[in-house]
Amino acid sequence: MAPRMDDVMRLCCELSAHDQIKVAVKNSTKGAMVAGGTAFVGGLLAGPPGIAVGGAVGGLLGSWLTSGQFRPLPQILMELPPAQQQKLCDDVTAVLGNLNWTDAAQLITLVMGSATLQQQVVAALLGYVTNELKAEVRYHD
Repeated sequence: MAPRMDDVMRLCCELSAHDQIKVAVKNSTKGAMVAGGTAFVGGLLAGPPGIAVGGAVGGLLGSWLTSGQFRPLPQILMELPPAQQQKLCDDVTAVLGNLNWTDAAQLITLVMGSATLQQQVVAALLGYVTNELKAEVRYHD
């Protein structure tokens, strides 16, 4: 049977919830906007020295705003756009190999019943999260 993306996504959510995995996705755009905005305001208020001070303050503020925002991994996975879900599905399906299942419940049971397969799927999931999403991972919060 051809793997179905929704089954694989449910498997990933179940495994990450079981292991209590949380991630912080670094939102560099948000940090850059804060840093750039404060540098601009600093330049308007104090000229060239204001740009330097505003950029430094904005950089620190942007870094603070975008760090340490850990959320449960299942929540982040379900918010992924379809193209990113497909990439994750492809990565996990490669680990599953020729495993056949009829629905998400059976897939979850098959993977949870094999410690080796479970570790391989979690490794693929964490590889995707760290490489593609550039996220910081935390276990058992």
